[in-house]
Amino acid sequence: MRVLAALSGGVDSAVAAARARDAGHDVVGVHMALSRSRAEHRTGSRGCCSIEDANDARRAADVLGIPYYVWDLSDEFHDTVVADFLSEYAAGRTPNPCVRCNEHIKFDTLLERGIALGFDAVCTGHYARIDVREDGTRELHRAADAAKDQSYVLAVMGPDRLARAMFPLGAVASKAEVRAEAVARGLGVSNKPDSYDICFVADGDTQGFLARELGEKPGEIVDETGAVVGAHAGAYAFTVGQRKGLRLPRPAADGAPRYVTGIDTARNVVTVGPETLLSVRTLTGESVVWLADDVPADAATPVEAQVRAHGTPVPALATRAGDRLTVELESPMRGVAAGQSLVIYRGSRVLGQATIVR
Repeated sequence: MRVLAALSGGVDSAVAAARARDAGHDVVGVHMALSRSRAEHRTGSRGCCSIEDANDARRAADVLGIPYYVWDLSDEFHDTVVADFLSEYAAGRTPNPCVRCNEHIKFDTLLERGIALGFDAVCTGHYARIDVREDGTRELHRAADAAKDQSYVLAVMGPDRLARAMFPLGAVASKAEVRAEAVARGLGVSNKPDSYDICFVADGDTQGFLARELGEKPGEIVDETGAVVGAHAGAYAFTVGQRKGLRLPRPAADGAPRYVTGIDTARNVVTVGPETLLSVRTLTGESVVWLADDVPADAATPVEAQVRAHGTPVPALATRAGDRLTVELESPMRGVAAGQSLVIYRGSRVLGQATIVR
């Protein structure tokens, strides 16, 4: 097959491309330039798609002996990932930009361009497995290395994109194995630190980024009775379940910690309360992406539900009705926010994904 290998400049994508080449595929490397600032640099493990990353990707392609190109996708990234991130926070929701990026950039824009150029598949360094059944059905599964598993952020890709995806690192036992393989192959990125946090917030200060982009909007912080207990500079800067950074002038009457339990950006009010108010047993999601046609879930179906990239899955019953997914949890989850990605599993297999609305 002709395979387009997405080279981020990190060790995972470089080793994944090497494995695709070793498997006999005709591999071409491409680095996605996602930042509009051509002078942007990395800060340790923060940031990505910088000048250093592009250069590291080029050197990896040279070592592997594969063609290498840089594609400028900065406008698409800004319009579909960064703008969505800002609008979701402005509306009081908590988005996951990695989910959005995988959906619209890595497995939409990149794949669409690749297909137009005659490529059959896109290869990335994600930690997830694709199992192919005897009838040809492709299933998305958790990676062998649970600590690195990225199936949660890939669940949004849908069956059509899954049919053209390759994840050569899905079966590796650990990141140490990948680094050791990079050393053996002579790849200079073998010791490069992993990227963390939000890639387009290179300094890691998400609240500062939101304040710069959305501006200050002073408002009130109220408790569960409606009494004003503090002030804020913008309701968008908070997320449900947050405890730190509230800066309340006095403690609760019982002395217990207070958490954000609600965000009303229309009224510009943040509500806080005791931890007990954060527990929920029912989740409702919309914009459903279903990866398991053999599991219709039109009636209560036993699953495991997960709402964070490395969160603990909770046994539940899921019911799918058109574009809506309802999940009844066996035990309560704490601090779930609208805008988060709800992914449901059966064992290691990803069944589907939806965006939490309630």
